[in-house]
Amino acid sequence: MVALLVVVLSLLIGGCVFLGRTEYPDHTVDRVDLSKYTGRWYEIASFPNWFQKGCTCTTADYALADGHVTVTNSCRKGSPQGSLQVATGKAYVVPNSNNAQLRVQFQWPFKGDYWVIALDEDYQYAVVGHPQKKYLWILSRDPVMDAATYGRLVGIAAAKGYEVSRLVKTDQTCNDQPDGG
Repeated sequence: MVALLVVVLSLLIGGCVFLGRTEYPDHTVDRVDLSKYTGRWYEIASFPNWFQKGCTCTTADYALADGHVTVTNSCRKGSPQGSLQVATGKAYVVPNSNNAQLRVQFQWPFKGDYWVIALDEDYQYAVVGHPQKKYLWILSRDPVMDAATYGRLVGIAAAKGYEVSRLVKTDQTCNDQPDGG
């Protein structure tokens, strides 16, 4: 029973390497400068997923570490005034991906795919997906994004085969004030 649960959980998190994946060679950006990618990102919209159920005011903080990227995801559960939930993990660059593909691990031995599929040249917004298009996140350095930029990013994701009708905008009302809430 435990073995079955482990297999099911690994499929939900994004698939383990032994399960195989369909690759999309033109699916990611050409290159990501990880030093520019570090810092705080605000989730503008995402596909609903079980590990973010009930999250609002979601952020992701990235920092370079020895041989990996430290990932700290935070959100408020239930409402902008809800309890703060924090998950910390590590991301590892996929070889020969020019840093555009990462494998993220929040709990050993499970790793999920994190593919940067769109990125502003000034690193002000990004779209992150999954090779099998299970997950999608639109991220910004600011907690709000103008409608034109959002529409353009949704269009990029749609052109890459994502079912963008599944996108749900993230409540960032606790992060849209100068003092952070």
